[in-house]
Amino acid sequence: MTIAFISDLHLSAERPSSIRLFCDFMEKSGCQLESLYILGDLFDYWIGDDASSALGFDLAEQAIKHTTDSGTAVYFIAGNRDFLLGQDFAARTGMILLPDQTVLEIADQRVMIAHGDQFCTDDTSYLAARAQFLEPEWQRAFLQKSIEERKAIALDLRAQSEVSKKRKPDELMDVNQDEIQRVIESNDLDILIHGHTHRPYVHQLEQNGKPCRRYVLGEWTNDRSVMYGNAGKYYLKK
Repeated sequence: MTIAFISDLHLSAERPSSIRLFCDFMEKSGCQLESLYILGDLFDYWIGDDASSALGFDLAEQAIKHTTDSGTAVYFIAGNRDFLLGQDFAARTGMILLPDQTVLEIADQRVMIAHGDQFCTDDTSYLAARAQFLEPEWQRAFLQKSIEERKAIALDLRAQSEVSKKRKPDELMDVNQDEIQRVIESNDLDILIHGHTHRPYVHQLEQNGKPCRRYVLGEWTNDRSVMYGNAGKYYLKK
């Protein structure tokens, strides 16, 4: 049976084509899979499970529910855009939430799946903001606001992020290679799969003298970026 990994779809009602692309994939391919792993940033921003309809994500919810009802196991790791996605959404769709940097045993291989932003250790200002947003107190205070207030804050933060990224060198927003090597060796990995950087590629590495691969998933813009696996063999469709 085939499994698949996707990341960085950035679904948005402002870009209806993104939602159509996702729903088409789930209808034609998702239901044929044994398992689908979504490694964060499924949505361009997420302001709480109670706001899904208000953000225009009913069709995306229905597509996930249809896929899980068909027998495909759908797993989700939160990204930096949808870290507030929680158990209510999971219950409505049948999706299973996993912690970041989850290690799986697949075909006798140790495979870690992650969103990937935590590996960008050179970008200290981003990591400081990330730590703040993940604080339970910050999240509780945010979720107590009205949907309109939350949406306004999320759009403002997104705009600030876009301005900040334009001022940073590209290498600062990529993963730190020493951190990648540390994670691989400390977890005895054969494979590391992540998204976030929007730089799809297969990196050939070594882990304590044995081969190891790092798969970077691509973003979904005008087309899909999917990594498929079957019997321990993987290929990345950019």
